[in-house]
Amino acid sequence: MSVTPRGTLDAPAADPLGAPADLTPREIVVELDRYIVGQAAAKRAVAIALRNRTRRLKLSPEMAEEVAPKNIIMIGPTGVGKTEIARRLARLTRSPFIKVEASKYTEVGYVGRDVESMVRDLADIAFERVRAEMSEQVRGRARGGVEERLLGLLLPAPVSPPLQAARSESGEGTRTDPYPRTREKLRLQLREGLFEDRVVEIEVKQEAPPALRVLGGGGLDDMDQGVRESLAGLFGGRTRRRKVTITEAREILQREEEDRLIDPDAVKRVALRRVEESGIVFIDEIDKVAGRERGHGPDVSREGVQRDLLPLVEGTSVSTRHGLVRTNHILFIASGAFHVSKPSDLIPELQGRFPIRVELQPLGVAEFVRILTEPRNALATQYRALLLTEGVEIEFTEDAVQAVAEMAARVNERSENIGARRLHTIMERLLDQVSFDAPEMTERKVVINSAYVHRMLAEIVENDDLSRYIL
Repeated sequence: MSVTPRGTLDAPAADPLGAPADLTPREIVVELDRYIVGQAAAKRAVAIALRNRTRRLKLSPEMAEEVAPKNIIMIGPTGVGKTEIARRLARLTRSPFIKVEASKYTEVGYVGRDVESMVRDLADIAFERVRAEMSEQVRGRARGGVEERLLGLLLPAPVSPPLQAARSESGEGTRTDPYPRTREKLRLQLREGLFEDRVVEIEVKQEAPPALRVLGGGGLDDMDQGVRESLAGLFGGRTRRRKVTITEAREILQREEEDRLIDPDAVKRVALRRVEESGIVFIDEIDKVAGRERGHGPDVSREGVQRDLLPLVEGTSVSTRHGLVRTNHILFIASGAFHVSKPSDLIPELQGRFPIRVELQPLGVAEFVRILTEPRNALATQYRALLLTEGVEIEFTEDAVQAVAEMAARVNERSENIGARRLHTIMERLLDQVSFDAPEMTERKVVINSAYVHRMLAEIVENDDLSRYIL
């Protein structure tokens, strides 16, 4: 069975927020269809929510401030595409995106991360992305500065400037001084790569101690701003001498030159605007914090997490290391299986802030067949590309794909239903022998048909005990 990826939409011109401009809901759904099978209702919901953002930006400032995002709750079992829809939406729009799990957060006063840290993490992601974009813009200019600094390391300037100036005034410097000519010769040799293994000594910025880096990952933002600045002053300005090759020095100096050419205030300004206007927070496992208080045990802070989350969704200001972030127009997408609880178990105030609810349907045999063959990142295409790196070509026949889909659906029915993730375990087991033998195989083409699938999987699928542990 030949699997060929479908084409993509031509990327429209990017707006100042970094997102493609004026994608219609239909175009967004078409693009999501290239990667995700089914779930039309969820795709329509996120497409409309995204389009409403574009519409809001065209309003007057007074009206735009009043238009709140229409946050979404996706309801459905694991493995049906909830996370993938949100992730692909963020990639399509190039929006700052973060996926968090609601169960990892605790009420203020309990051990654990507070909910505001998700906004701080989102600001960090946006800052790094904007910085990378600006680095790309100045990369050419930075290379010129790096080349001059490398030449200075290979051939330091003469140590007696007064004598050099006197020679220049008398006219002797242009005839007898070999430094400029030697430097130009080294420049040509450097560009030809003749000095890549030469060891030089450069000054590099000293990194913060490991203890501070660990602290910065979660708790540093909770410190007073003055304390953070003091720590940055203590450890951020130190340098040390280090011996490196020209190849390593070029990478270090390239980063330094890019940092010198980039305005950090501009990076912060653009990053914060992107977070506020186009940021997406995907909160998974929201059903794990749904439910009423029981007053004891692990459930004691469930409603507290919801109440802490409420100001973020309603709109508040969160202090980050890059500045204040207003969450009024960040799009929140929550998801959960809701096997035990239900959306109505959330506190009423939080329910009202998620006006759009979409139920995703469980996947069956027909959807599994499409997942294996249709998307651009189809599983069959992935495994074929992986084994081609070993020079082995595998071909899946239509009856083989059908057999794999039927077995995945059967195992899901008999044991825990994990949706499309079951296909990964089935495919790994199916291609176990080929993947192991691929480097030494003399036969360069392997045809996977229905008989091969049943020979490799039938016994395990039919045995409930084996399938529970192996598949």
